[in-house]
Amino acid sequence: MGYFKRFGIDAYMLLLLGTVALGVILPAQGIFADILGQVTFGAVSLLFFLYGIKLDPASVKAGLLNWQLQGLTFGATYLMFPIIGMVLSLVFEPLLGTTVTLGLLFLAVLPSTVQSSIAFTAISGGNVPAAICAASVSNLIGVLLTPALVALMLHKGDGSVSFDAVVKIGLQILLPFAIGQLMRPWLSSFVKKHKILTTVVDRGSIILIVYSAFSASTLSGLWSSMPTQTLAWLFGVIWLFLALSMAAMLAAGRLANLSPPDKAVLFYCGSTKSLATGLPIATALFAPDVLGAIVLPLMIYHMSQLILCAFVSQKTIFQPR
Repeated sequence: MGYFKRFGIDAYMLLLLGTVALGVILPAQGIFADILGQVTFGAVSLLFFLYGIKLDPASVKAGLLNWQLQGLTFGATYLMFPIIGMVLSLVFEPLLGTTVTLGLLFLAVLPSTVQSSIAFTAISGGNVPAAICAASVSNLIGVLLTPALVALMLHKGDGSVSFDAVVKIGLQILLPFAIGQLMRPWLSSFVKKHKILTTVVDRGSIILIVYSAFSASTLSGLWSSMPTQTLAWLFGVIWLFLALSMAAMLAAGRLANLSPPDKAVLFYCGSTKSLATGLPIATALFAPDVLGAIVLPLMIYHMSQLILCAFVSQKTIFQPR
């Protein structure tokens, strides 16, 4: 396992893959599925409550002073990615199908990762405070901006955003986060002392969402109707998406003449997408029977980015030559 961990493959990633397989082979149904849905809703709410406690407004404010870096990161996440995503969806929709293409567009409008982008920035000798700010602001804005971009880009069929979805995002994500921010003065020290709590809730909620999503998709017959060729094309498109985004971040860092530490921040925060934020938003926006296919591009991108970022972090591409 130590050898695989160097490339971003750890026990958690293997557990995710196992959860996907379980949802396909032994899907949750009946009363168990109803209970699973309620537990998942509560776990996600708890997760964003803890995120609210952890986010330090002072650190975000300080990081925003580096306006060039933060502007490039924000532009990459919410301008470059949607444009690339729309182009790829137009080109490959005949090969991927409508539902999977919907997932590709959803991936394009998600915020960047938090924990992994900060960790990889640190390993590469990057500007960690700036990474914390970029990742935190990206996710904070993403909770509001992602549904808006989904409504703008996915204006057909089951891509529309209903009022009920907006209310669900407010109750499940925004409200717990706001309460966490209000409770921060009293609970931040406790959360810092018990970091394992956030890790368990973070990863546990993702496991629950993945199992629930793939279970519902299995029961709807989605996987049996998806050709193997479509899945192969999806992997190729996602890897192309990842390659384009990472190449663009490297080029942008050079063109903007950023310092090596800031180049690392732009690369990791500008080219990654958050599974932890994306899955809860997806459960609020999309119907359960298509949710598995919609989050599949995100899961492939997330696992691929971890492997590639782990490899890049072992190199010295951000250091002066």
